Amino acid sequence: MPPESATLAELFADTPEELRRQALSHSSWVDSRTEGYGRLAFLGDSVLGLAIATELFGDLPEADIGRLTKVHNQAVSGRACAEVAREVGLGRMLAERAPPDRTGVPVETLLASERTMASVCEAVIGACYLAHGFEPTERATVSAFASEIEQARRERMDFKSELQERLARDGATVIYEVVGEAGPPHERRFEVRATVDGAHLGAGSGRSKKEAEQAAAERALEGLQG
Repeated sequence: MPPESATLAELFADTPEELRRQALSHSSWVDSRTEGYGRLAFLGDSVLGLAIATELFGDLPEADIGRLTKVHNQAVSGRACAEVAREVGLGRMLAERAPPDRTGVPVETLLASERTMASVCEAVIGACYLAHGFEPTERATVSAFASEIEQARRERMDFKSELQERLARDGATVIYEVVGEAGPPHERRFEVRATVDGAHLGAGSGRSKKEAEQAAAERALEGLQG
């Protein structure tokens, strides 16, 4: 059994050969599509999502559902998975598994595809889960995605864009109104209200109008998600 501190690569190396082969096989390289990495990627996607969600839930106790969802979505995005795949060395492993007779999709094409590398990463996580269970796989996965999680946490949340995208589904547009100003010129604070079709969705304050608009949009999203 691998140690509790095993990395994702180490955990995968200790996975049965049959699962390793499947996780690194494109559907065009095998006799049946079900023998490729697709099924494992399907499973691994859910394992990855739960592992990162559990980490964020404990690590961000002050974050509401809106922020948790946004950080989570970025941390497990296709770009993030592809980046982790390359860092873990899955590209090299995939190349080593390529058919020697060059049948099927060329490995060079797969290595250049973000979608493929993301799927292989998820497949490897799925294989590790089947072989070792959730807890070891969770630890290894969170460790492998640590930099992606940190990057997602650092990036500023654009609540205004998120709110407008949500309202656009119903053909609605938000209007931001400055409803108050206070403080001396060098410490001015603005209060802004977000309004849609005459209904007040949320209000927020900030040291600039843009900051106050972001705060109002955040409150509006919380109200819509409540």
